[in-house]
Amino acid sequence: MVAGDAATLFGVLSNTDRLGVIRALVEAGPNGMSAGDIARKIGASPSRASFHLNTLSESGFLQRERQSRTLNYRIDFKTIGALINFLTEDCCKGSVELRNCCSMSLS
Repeated sequence: MVAGDAATLFGVLSNTDRLGVIRALVEAGPNGMSAGDIARKIGASPSRASFHLNTLSESGFLQRERQSRTLNYRIDFKTIGALINFLTEDCCKGSVELRNCCSMSLS
């Protein structure tokens, strides 16, 4: 991933609702969640959630699939992984001991 692409993706993530969607869908795993369940999980109105889901889908963070009358969303783990790899590819000059900083919890 090149810096410009990473910057664009970070711009998409620079919203608390969108971060909430990403976290909810990472937690949901490969089965994903319906748009309505996502809206409830992040405390957003259906229209506000739909706006953010569309933005995340268009950027490549999410995959969506229609199941009857419901839209189901899943994380595209390749996109998330590429962004994480962009951040850490040169981390700590390859030192295993220093790289452990990237796996420590910030909370």
